[in-house]
Amino acid sequence: MRKILALFFLFAVVFSAQAQFGIRAGLSSANFSDTNYKANVGIHGGIYYRLGTPMIEVEPGIQFAQKGFETNNPTNGDVIVESLNYVDFPVLVRLNFLPALNVFAGPQVGVLVSRKREEPGNIQTSTDPVKGYDFGGVVGISGYLSDKLNLQLSYDIGLTSLNYFDTDVKNRVLKLSIGYDIYRKY
Repeated sequence: MRKILALFFLFAVVFSAQAQFGIRAGLSSANFSDTNYKANVGIHGGIYYRLGTPMIEVEPGIQFAQKGFETNNPTNGDVIVESLNYVDFPVLVRLNFLPALNVFAGPQVGVLVSRKREEPGNIQTSTDPVKGYDFGGVVGISGYLSDKLNLQLSYDIGLTSLNYFDTDVKNRVLKLSIGYDIYRKY
């Protein structure tokens, strides 16, 4: 993990003179793969850098993301909410088809920072039942609403098992974000 962080910060320092950077936040709908759980609505937000040309850009970023699911206890029907908080490190490649529209994809590493499982009379916060990291990918589409304001729709696809209570599940997250380019070259 230290190597990933060091590489990210080295990348940011080397290219900071040419970087476009901004902030992004929004709502997310998260769930686990291969389950009949309900989606857990959460938030996400962070910062990003963009490096490249008007046609193709590389965008590393750091963001906080709430993930998890909601379900009912099969024995008594009580609502169970599993909230997983991650710090995600996506590295996206953006293809700009039009000045105001682009598609993107890339890998993402997530580090679990906290967990909270709530059901009536029982709250668990141990991160032991879940793997502490998540490797995945991100795909999506983004459009500019103005020179600095952008709207983004993305889908996070977990590629490794979270080993949640020894069950093979993966994170799946649909995100709707609004971003603001603090500095933009073109």
